[in-house]
Amino acid sequence: MPHTVLELIESSAARLTEAGVAFGHGTATAFDEAAWLVLWSLSLPLDDLDSAAPQPLTPEQSDKARALIEQRIATRQPAAYLTKEAWLQGVPFYVDERAIVPRSFIAEVLADGSIDGWLSDRTHRVLDLCTGNGSLAVLAALAFPEVVVDAIDLSADALAVARINVDKHQLADRITLIEGDGLQPARGPYDLILCNPPYVNARSMATLPAEYQAEPAMALGSGDDGMDFCRALIAALRADPSRYLNEDGVLVLEIGNEREHFENAFADLPVVWLDTSSGTDQLLLITREALEV
Repeated sequence: MPHTVLELIESSAARLTEAGVAFGHGTATAFDEAAWLVLWSLSLPLDDLDSAAPQPLTPEQSDKARALIEQRIATRQPAAYLTKEAWLQGVPFYVDERAIVPRSFIAEVLADGSIDGWLSDRTHRVLDLCTGNGSLAVLAALAFPEVVVDAIDLSADALAVARINVDKHQLADRITLIEGDGLQPARGPYDLILCNPPYVNARSMATLPAEYQAEPAMALGSGDDGMDFCRALIAALRADPSRYLNEDGVLVLEIGNEREHFENAFADLPVVWLDTSSGTDQLLLITREALEV
């Protein structure tokens, strides 16, 4: 029987490893996942393991935490769906099965300011396309207090989750949620478009772990090579760049592990690959000028 929080986390991590669960929805290791679930179940701060680690446990506390670990194993649902909470760049968001668990690398470049050089004091209108639970729209509004954000998604269910997060962060006066397909309902032109679209190719979709299959499929896959949504997006932007982007406007697009498929689909499109914690293959930037070539 574990006697401290750290001992319970270590035994829980071993249990998760033994059960072969998959990670990637906010954590990358069994220890981190166990720490999240144990600390959350005990109502302890998720960002202060050092202080929590030596704390003694009652049998009731141990039982509660282990029950959550066993639920994680039995359901194969992402931990965020069990806790109804996900964190992105230190900001908490509500999430449930109606929306994909937020984990976009776009959050990194919003937080670290690495795209600020592409913006200006004229940056005022932002679009978060495929907003999901609204996390990137919220992070953009927090990063740039002077901007207003349109947040578009095809899923009414996802937008209901996004509404919870917009209200949670008291941003209803600056973020407008819009239901629609791609750029169709967009109210451009924008100074910055953020887009974390469905991009997983069909072969990868067929072999996704159960944790990913628990998410809305429409938020993940996009045709044989994963580029169907991106094709429609780039085609619309190229057909009428000034409708969607102001003169100095840029698109920041996430394509996950699909760089080869992206480059095959858009061999003639000049792009800037952005650096993230996962390297330079996941995130790219496209200027309006590049779309006009």
